[in-house]
Amino acid sequence: MQRGGVDSLKLAGEFFTRDDPVFKTLRSISAKLEALGIPYAVAGGMTLVAHGYDRTTVGVDILVTPAGLAEIHRQLHGLGYVPPFAGSKNFRDATTKVRIEFLTTGAYPGDGKPKPVAFPDPKDSAIEIDGIRFLRLEKLIELKLASGMTNAGRLKDLADVQELIRALKLDRAFAEQLDLFVRPKYGELWDGLRSDQGA
Repeated sequence: MQRGGVDSLKLAGEFFTRDDPVFKTLRSISAKLEALGIPYAVAGGMTLVAHGYDRTTVGVDILVTPAGLAEIHRQLHGLGYVPPFAGSKNFRDATTKVRIEFLTTGAYPGDGKPKPVAFPDPKDSAIEIDGIRFLRLEKLIELKLASGMTNAGRLKDLADVQELIRALKLDRAFAEQLDLFVRPKYGELWDGLRSDQGA
């Protein structure tokens, strides 16, 4: 199936006006988690948008605890949400067809191997923006750095951090809010941007 063209441009336009299937899915699942009292924090591409770096994304990533994930499956499985395949921890919104991927507290970003940075508890790492709970900026950057540093297939995560630095005009001292494990990489990306700008 061909990708791109007029249909993709139309979807991108809808995305940036917050009226596409991904935003509808985000609003729906976050409202359901709130109603069920399940702690969560939206992660991934939608969190980049919430913090001020607009880029399109095709799915919704949500951080929950293992107990929260079990409750989500108990309460929502088959009620507008279906796993993409038997035994999957993730869902697909039956109406919008958008993928919802669940990240769990204690798991490790990137290569999945133990490291100083792990997915945090959403209760301690979220900020409310427009009525939806998103990962705080420093946690988002920390996780993306750890992911891109340890998995060559996730280099886009490092590019996302660079774009956040550029879009939000973050300074080099922002690194002090991050885990020691990722601080050098943040500094490297920050310095690279400064060099590109001829400063």
